[in-house]
Amino acid sequence: MTDQSRASQTPMTLKPDLPGLTRNHRLILKDGSYQMVTQYQILGDRVRFYSSERDDWEEIPASLVDWDATRKWERDHSPAPANETSPAMKEAETLDNEERAERADQLARMPQVAKGLELPDQDGVFVLDTYNGAPELVELSPTDVDLDAKVRHGQPTLNPMAGGRFRLELNGAHAKVHLHVNDPAFFLSLDVPHAADAVEPVLSNPITVKTVSEQSIKDRKYGAHSAQSRFALVHLDERIAMRFLGPVEVASNDAIVGDPNVIPAKVTVMPGGRWLRVTPQSNLLIGEYALVEVLSPTEMNPLVWPFRVDPELGDNPGSLGPILEPSNQE
Repeated sequence: MTDQSRASQTPMTLKPDLPGLTRNHRLILKDGSYQMVTQYQILGDRVRFYSSERDDWEEIPASLVDWDATRKWERDHSPAPANETSPAMKEAETLDNEERAERADQLARMPQVAKGLELPDQDGVFVLDTYNGAPELVELSPTDVDLDAKVRHGQPTLNPMAGGRFRLELNGAHAKVHLHVNDPAFFLSLDVPHAADAVEPVLSNPITVKTVSEQSIKDRKYGAHSAQSRFALVHLDERIAMRFLGPVEVASNDAIVGDPNVIPAKVTVMPGGRWLRVTPQSNLLIGEYALVEVLSPTEMNPLVWPFRVDPELGDNPGSLGPILEPSNQE
């Protein structure tokens, strides 16, 4: 008999089970059958085992046992060490991580801004309003006030501080959107890619790089240029069928200044980096306003988002209300 054959037929010592845990083991016999045992001992040329089928101690010659097959069965059916994760547990952990990442991505794309009310999964600018005691999201459409425009990194911007103080005119007597609260919160989409339309990165802004067609620019909705933008709410000067946007300036300390009608806003990047939250630093009065994006001390987004504050007006068409869980009360 070779050394390998002798090694394969050497009786094995069974490791004791963990306290409180009694497992069934198998003694694989050379004729292909097996004995189901809870424990066994090597006594010279015999094997003494406790049969789990007959609940009694029995003995057989050790030469009848296929120790190589018995070792293999024991390896295949032994529990993993406490510090080692089984393949099934590893797979479950991977699935859990993927589900958590998917949930985190969904929360980043559609964060909840009020109970049962989430931002839609799309580009744009939305404002959180309250109507008849219920929160709702209203989409703001931009208005172009392009005047003295110049190109910055391939994208037109306004330079309202270049030519002194002047007024930017908005057509129409009133904004299409009206709010019912004096402390609204604005949400602007940020850095959402449009890979299907361009081979170069596209910022979430009103005018994009030249690789995108003019029609696709016209049909899109955009949010902020970047998370570094600053914002202000401007109380518009209302005239007959016209609204005027006054000058907006940025001081050396990056504070937004201007006439008393310019209300600085606080900007917060929401978790996940998909949305900006913009809130005015003081309450708004009844009247016409525009949300403006200031890019630098000398540059401004050529699009502004006009709205009106008036608690006496009705609801906005197309507003999004909360989706609440049904009550458990019968």
